Amino acid sequence: MNTWTLLLSGWLLVAILLSILWLYEWYKKDASIVDVGWSFGMGILAIYFAVFGTGDWERRVLIALLGGIWAFRLAVYLFLNRVWGREEDGRYQRMRGAMGKWAHAGFFAFFQVQAIWAVMFALPFLYIVQMEKGGIVGWGFVAVIIWLVAVGGEVISDLQLARFRANPKNRGKTCRDGLWQYSRHPNYFFEWIHWFAYVAMALGTSWWWVTLWGPALMLAFLFKVTGIPHTEKQALSSRGEDYRHYQRTTSVFIPWFPRKDKQQ
Repeated sequence: MNTWTLLLSGWLLVAILLSILWLYEWYKKDASIVDVGWSFGMGILAIYFAVFGTGDWERRVLIALLGGIWAFRLAVYLFLNRVWGREEDGRYQRMRGAMGKWAHAGFFAFFQVQAIWAVMFALPFLYIVQMEKGGIVGWGFVAVIIWLVAVGGEVISDLQLARFRANPKNRGKTCRDGLWQYSRHPNYFFEWIHWFAYVAMALGTSWWWVTLWGPALMLAFLFKVTGIPHTEKQALSSRGEDYRHYQRTTSVFIPWFPRKDKQQ
């Protein structure tokens, strides 16, 4: 299948998926499901592109496995921690209030924008499954190592946070356990690192730099759109001075040793 056909048909698949999930939003009045849909859609794109791509089969298998496992794990985590038995995320509550009676129509458009963003994020997948033969085969092993470290870091940080939140004594407190002692957002950091696995897979090909789009776009989203700004705003609202102290002593993104709080 040629590249444009793959791209457009992949977008159509994710658009249909998010249209179905929008019906869930309509029924439940809970738009948090869109985050699950985006992640699940990324997994669908990784596998779909791998099956119908025309590049080396080894790289296509790697994309299906690495991209699919990463995306589906994230989708399950988001569903269990943001949707199942939870109230609608504060971001979407504010959006719902701002849109008023047009909320459902507005969310339909929002869900479809997420389908477009899923395809944009999946462009490194698309390049790799279509790229010419050649390149440095050994970089495939490097890609797997990067992926294992990154996804392993995500899983560990998620488990550490879940364990902290499960203790009723920690209500209103900030998690400083494990990786959270060195970064305020270790899960986001390892999510970003994960995208370099696909850069490694493409090294040695003429257009390898196209795959830098993945980590660049993810970094922009984490710092400017839905990641760190929203999370820190919510944390300050719920944890106040405890989180301000955490901000003054702990690296925002890249794990590093804690600093002394100069205000104490």
